[in-house]
Amino acid sequence: MVARLSRIVPLLIVLAVIAGIVYLVAAWRYSPNRGKEILIKLFTWLTGILSVAFLLISLYALLDGNALILDLGLSFLVAALIGLGVTRICRAVFVRNHPGWKQKPVRTTRPDDHPRRPFTPPWKR
Repeated sequence: MVARLSRIVPLLIVLAVIAGIVYLVAAWRYSPNRGKEILIKLFTWLTGILSVAFLLISLYALLDGNALILDLGLSFLVAALIGLGVTRICRAVFVRNHPGWKQKPVRTTRPDDHPRRPFTPPWKR
């Protein structure tokens, strides 16, 4: 069990370094809340892509009959899926604590900007 966990330590270290750098840069450039939002979006994509990649590697190893690669691929797959789950939990907590971030601002329109309205000259308005 410890041997399996020790294999995923480099992946966890790389993910932690990426998270720290992205958050520090985004928080310095924008704001801490915007940094968290960027980090959540990035890690949702990153861990999702890693999960799919390690799933495909595990399936290929299973079909090929390579038990060592299957064990390694499944270990990394579990780590990526746990990371994805933690990211989604963090997003839920972030949205609960900052409800304004859930809804993005939309462009406003004036009543005269409606595209289906026929053209009326200014002197008839």
